[in-house]
Amino acid sequence: MANVQLYIGETKNKGRGVFTREKIKAKTVIETSPVIVMRPGDRQFLDQTLLHDYIFEWQPGEEDLCCMALGWVPLYNHSYRSNCEYFMNYDDQTIYIQTMRNVAADEELTINYNGAWNEKKKVWFDAE
Repeated sequence: MANVQLYIGETKNKGRGVFTREKIKAKTVIETSPVIVMRPGDRQFLDQTLLHDYIFEWQPGEEDLCCMALGWVPLYNHSYRSNCEYFMNYDDQTIYIQTMRNVAADEELTINYNGAWNEKKKVWFDAE
């Protein structure tokens, strides 16, 4: 699902990120993207590449799978004070992004890489 109010822009210290042209209300789904689900053997190869930083754990059952989201999902930067959260729909094999609070025009849209928007668990890199 393309959202014309979103755009990719440069951040001060995180490279590219996803931003909004307009204000967005809390609890708005701003993107739904299909995913490519991969098996553990695929993950071993991905972990040796730059793509390692862009994949998601995908665990609909007890299998240790991962996925690559299409669309702009891989470009949402991490924040411990994120304004969005991602949700996985295992049946449809999609990830959707939803705002967790009101977001101002030209504000960067961020997710917490731990899953829950307010999770404080340390991620694998230095982050704010």
